[in-house]
Amino acid sequence: MNKAATTRHKILALFSVVRGYNIMLLTVAQYLAAIFVFTVNQTLREVMVDWHLHLVVLSTISVVSSGYIINDFYDASIDAINKPVKTHIGNWVSQKTKLQVYFTLNFIAFVLGMIISWKAGVFFAGYIFLIWLYSHKLQKYPLVRILSVSILDILPFFVIFVYYENISELIITHGLYLYLLVLLKEFIKDFERAKGALLTNRETLVLKYGEDKVKVYVYVLLALLTIPTYFLLRFPEVGSMRYYFYSSIIWGPLFLILLYIAKTNKHYFLLHNFLRVVLVMGVFSLSLIDTSVLLIRILNEVRI
Repeated sequence: MNKAATTRHKILALFSVVRGYNIMLLTVAQYLAAIFVFTVNQTLREVMVDWHLHLVVLSTISVVSSGYIINDFYDASIDAINKPVKTHIGNWVSQKTKLQVYFTLNFIAFVLGMIISWKAGVFFAGYIFLIWLYSHKLQKYPLVRILSVSILDILPFFVIFVYYENISELIITHGLYLYLLVLLKEFIKDFERAKGALLTNRETLVLKYGEDKVKVYVYVLLALLTIPTYFLLRFPEVGSMRYYFYSSIIWGPLFLILLYIAKTNKHYFLLHNFLRVVLVMGVFSLSLIDTSVLLIRILNEVRI
């Protein structure tokens, strides 16, 4: 294998380890929130020349990427069974290189955070510690693992809200909706982890309580998701994004049916990807919160 090919393989491996697709989605979500939620009275040029905003995004993707790397270390044995192809690709990069990238990304996140403000620096330092605590300790306990990783998953989405100092009732309600949706995804992932966990002597909710009982938990979560959905639809600020929330009338029952008949790992993988699509739709639906913003910027030829 020539040097160029080796470099390409390493880049692909790191992209896989840091879950590049999630990082790209997070980046898009932060910029869409900045453009369509918090800076509706500014031109796109004014938003995009705000270098502090770019530092917030860069810090966030750095710390989240490092989190995926450290999690890759602790989940290596399970992933080798449940995700053999992904594990094989990830192994194109040595553990030493992964560790170097991990510490480098954490350093970048903290330094950029301190440049933004000391509060941002403290936030990113705390987030780095929480990710380590989860990977090293919390994930050993099935229910704690699911609850804590769901919190860690949604925190990066709300860094941008903190940056613009706009924590409203709408934002909190949306945060609850997102948390329950991510929690739902993590419960489904618990079904996927069962085989690898069993062979590596790790505990999951499915192995501890059985598939049927854990499915009941998911049914309850799906029912709870209707509560923030109802209140979100009552906020006029939601705008055309309400159609995204209305879509739960369709995907909710469909998900329920698919979960009820799910038996194999392939079925749970399908459900996991089903929820990924719902999350991706939610990210891009941020641009529908105020469609007049999009229309004005198009008519002004985006003024850039």
